[in-house]
Amino acid sequence: MVSMDEPEKNREFAESLGATLPLLSDTSGEVAKAFGVAGLGGFFAKRWTFYVDKGGNVVKVDKNVNVDTAGQDIAKNLAELGFPKAAAAGADAPPKAEAGEAATP
Repeated sequence: MVSMDEPEKNREFAESLGATLPLLSDTSGEVAKAFGVAGLGGFFAKRWTFYVDKGGNVVKVDKNVNVDTAGQDIAKNLAELGFPKAAAAGADAPPKAEAGEAATP
């Protein structure tokens, strides 16, 4: 996520939502300008969602973000674009060993 707000405001926002993904503070508007989302006078950024593959290629841009359904819309677009689903929390942890067994990573 990228926001033109100050880092402290972004930290508070992320904490209020329990967000765990990175949130870039683009206070200069440099990133917003580079992606063509700088709004009127460069004082705000348009709410667009960019879908970027592992190779760094922008594969889709959603210019019609609805804040009420954004989460569902993102999940739908990711599935349609063939992005793999994220593992459930803790799924990356190695399996626990049973009594007398060694855990394998």
